Amino acid sequence: MTSTIAKPVKALILYDSQSVGGSTDRLIDSIGKKLAEGGAYVEKARCKINADYSFVDEFDLVLLGAPIYYLLVASQLSGALMQSNLKKVLKNKKVALFVICGSPEPMAQFLYLPQLKMHIENPVILAEKVFSPDQTGDPKTIAEFVDNITAAYGKAS
Repeated sequence: MTSTIAKPVKALILYDSQSVGGSTDRLIDSIGKKLAEGGAYVEKARCKINADYSFVDEFDLVLLGAPIYYLLVASQLSGALMQSNLKKVLKNKKVALFVICGSPEPMAQFLYLPQLKMHIENPVILAEKVFSPDQTGDPKTIAEFVDNITAAYGKAS
């Protein structure tokens, strides 16, 4: 079952990945496609540590995600949250978080998602997901994550 978003929503997927065309890029594309099928306007942007994120204000929903490298959220996303204006523009935004890692989910929930949360002020976190590498291409898992986001967005709006 795919939820639909009642009014057109502008969604932004901000992500980091050390490769182009890899599993993270394919996951981002799949999430974006599923959101668009539900009626959202979707853009994606790869994070850069010192970029200007003022454009984030234009979006109703922001998804933040990255793979885990050496026990840390990928450096461009975590660096952007600490060193740019990204933290400021995310304040009070509706946000969904995801990470991609091979660690067991309880460990990832405890160690990696908090690395993202600690750099966001007063967000409305709609959904959180730890994707294992084998789930990044699983349409059912991706659809479930997007359904959770859209359902929570509907309740929060």
